[in-house]
Amino acid sequence: MRHFNARGATDVTGYGILGHAQALAKYQPNEVKFVIHNLPVIAKMSTVAKSSGNLFQLLQGYSAETSGGLLIAFPREQAAAFCRAMDAQEGNPAWIIGVVDVGDRTATMSPKPRVIEVTTRMEPPVGGAV
Repeated sequence: MRHFNARGATDVTGYGILGHAQALAKYQPNEVKFVIHNLPVIAKMSTVAKSSGNLFQLLQGYSAETSGGLLIAFPREQAAAFCRAMDAQEGNPAWIIGVVDVGDRTATMSPKPRVIEVTTRMEPPVGGAV
């Protein structure tokens, strides 16, 4: 993250991606606003969210995650390079989910975010059976 000049980071857990983005924006030294346009979610969960009457507010960015990913703020010109490096070096995908604009230290979700369905790669068990 340092190599790509990260400006801030947080885990995405109990407050959902938007809740954590709001907290991260609030404590930035500059007056910024995070705008989330892309929403990575576990594959098929957007269908579950819609069929449950939006009970968990997944598409609004408030669904609580356990063991969620990281939300990292980079300079615009460094973000894509970081994503490529994560995939090449670690084999883990990373996505650019939005932009940082001048603002009032808040974060917002696009009214219709692009949903990125994330699948997991299952590692074979080591020794024994499951």
